[in-house]
Amino acid sequence: MDYAGSDTTTGAPIPGQARSWQTDLSRAPSVTKIVIAGGFGVGKTTFVGSVSEITPLRTEAVMTTAGEEVDDLSDVPDKSTTTVAMDFGRITLEADLVLYLFGTPGQKRFWFMWDDLVRGAIGAVVLVDTRRLADCFPALDYFESGGLPYVVAVNHFEGTPRYAPEAVREALSLAADVPVVVMDSRDRITVVETLLTLVGRALLVTAERS
Repeated sequence: MDYAGSDTTTGAPIPGQARSWQTDLSRAPSVTKIVIAGGFGVGKTTFVGSVSEITPLRTEAVMTTAGEEVDDLSDVPDKSTTTVAMDFGRITLEADLVLYLFGTPGQKRFWFMWDDLVRGAIGAVVLVDTRRLADCFPALDYFESGGLPYVVAVNHFEGTPRYAPEAVREALSLAADVPVVVMDSRDRITVVETLLTLVGRALLVTAERS
C-alpha cells in the first residue's frame, strides 16, 4: 500500500499517494536497531507493542510452578506470562528513519541471549520501575561496560509516587549526560518521545567518538 504521509499525532502511515521519498532512490530509509531492556515485569513487551506498526513478535510463555524457585513474583503478583526470547516490533519515525525494536527477556536465566540481541544496535532504552530500582542495575552495567548509548525511561505505574528525573538519576548514580525520561509504556506518544530521545543520544555519542 502507498502512503501519503504520517499522522502527526500517532506517527502511523496514512493511506494515499506515495511519499516522494518512496520513489526517490537517493533517499533510501535508514534502518536502525534499538534494544529495550530492564528488569522482569517492567513493561518491555508493552513498550514495544504500543508503538509497533506491525503485529509485534512476542515470545511469551505461561509461567508455571516449575519456575517458582527462580522467578520472584512478589513485586508483580498479577504477572502470568514472561518473555523467554525477545519482543520484536517496527516503527517509522520521520520519512526516512525506521527503528527495529528488540525487547530483551528480563529474568537472569535468559541473560545469555543479550549479546546476540544487542549486536548491531545503535542504543538502548533501559526501563525502570521506581518500586524496584535494583532490577535495572544489570542492564545499566551491561550497557555501560559495552559502551552502548542508552537512556533511562521511568515507566510510571498507576498508584505509585511520581519522581522527578533528577531524583531518579541520583538514586541510580547516573552520569549527568545520560538522559532520564518519565513515560508510560502504554502511551504511544510518550514511548515515541523516549525513542526520539535515544536516537538523539546515539547520534551525539557517535559524533563525539568520530
